[in-house]
This record gives sequence, structure tokens and C-alpha cells, in this order.
Amino acid sequence: MLRITFHGHACFSLSDDKYHVLIDPFISGNPLSDLRAEEVAPTHILLTHGHGDHLGDAIEISKRTKALIIAPNELAVYCQMKGAHVHNMHIGGSRRFDFGWVKLVPAWHGSAAIEGSNIIYTGNPCGFVVEMRGKYVYHAGDTGLFKDMELIGEMYDLDCALLPIGDNFVMGPGDALRAAKMLRAGLTIPMHYNTFPVIEQDPQQYVLKLKEEALNGKALNPGESVEL
Repeated sequence: MLRITFHGHACFSLSDDKYHVLIDPFISGNPLSDLRAEEVAPTHILLTHGHGDHLGDAIEISKRTKALIIAPNELAVYCQMKGAHVHNMHIGGSRRFDFGWVKLVPAWHGSAAIEGSNIIYTGNPCGFVVEMRGKYVYHAGDTGLFKDMELIGEMYDLDCALLPIGDNFVMGPGDALRAAKMLRAGLTIPMHYNTFPVIEQDPQQYVLKLKEEALNGKALNPGESVEL
């Protein structure tokens, strides 16, 4: 059984009885997070891109717990230079790890870390398709709508899709609804909303729109889980 837990913004845990995969651990400074960065103990960390609300506490968590960060090459190198444990990948590449299988897929966004007055480019952003316990989960990362989401839905029998709905920086609810229709996942969970005023949305309204399209959706509160 695979457990998916929402931790606010775009942070999720994928866990079974042995492994804990933490995605985009924006914990410190996240008003919606249910976690404490100094207490979380993942076995692996997936990073979609280098913006602070996704890179978050990943480096410090990796240094403390030895959790392996899996990320696009430039971002992985950046984390390694800061002392983290990393595995470099890139879009189109896949690899089997001890917890399951990971493939990097495109995301239309940016990726950079900001240090003081410096902006450090951290390569292309990505989404992840993860197979764990025989279940396929798509974390879209930060992205706009793109037609190849249809291809992702054709290639993988997705059990769950995690889609941003906040608008402004990412897809809004309307585009995220079109994305869900292309992906045809067994369950669609909205993310990347209500953390800041500029991305305020009603996730329950999005779930209702999914239902109108005969799609299964669920909005999770921080700390709430679903099991596949």
C-alpha cells in the first residue's frame, strides 16, 4: 500500500512501510506546513526545481539524515556543492531506486536559487512520474498547461496526479482541469494554492469541476493522507 500525504503548497510524502520519499520540502517559512524541518526523516527527496518554495529545506534535511536528493542535474550539483547527498538526472531519463522507479518529465516554468542579490540558475524544472508499490504517481511540479500531458497520460496508467491550481505562477483551475482530462489519473489532487495571497484558490470548487468531467478528485488538508 502506498500512502500519499500532503504537507502544504507542493510538498508531499510518498511512503510505505520502509521508504519515505519527500517531494519539494518547503517547510520553514511555509504557513501551511504541518511539518518541522528539524524532525522530518525521509529516505529520499525529489526536487522539481530550485525556487525557494520547492527547494525549501532539502539541503539541510539531506545533510542531517543522509537522504538522497534526486533532481535535475544542475540543481543536484548545486545541492551537492552545499553538502547534500544527490543523484543527478535529467528530463527524459529514468532510473530504478530501492524505493521504486522515477522518470523526469517536462515542466514549463523556471528554476533558480536566490542568494542575497544573486540569482543562481539551476537548470530546467521538471515533473516526476514515480512508480512505488506498483502505483504510478505524477507530480507535475510548477508548470503551465502543455499538450504533452496527454502523452504522459497515454504512457502511464496513472493512479494519482498532483496538479498545481494556484494561477499567476502556474496553471489556474481552468487549465488544471484540462490537464486532468488529458492525464486521466485515477485520482487528481490539487496543490500549489493558498500559501500566499496571489495564489488563493478554492480547491473544493476545482474538485467539483473534476466531478463534472467524471474525474475523481480530492483536496487534502496539510497532514491528510490518501492510500492507494
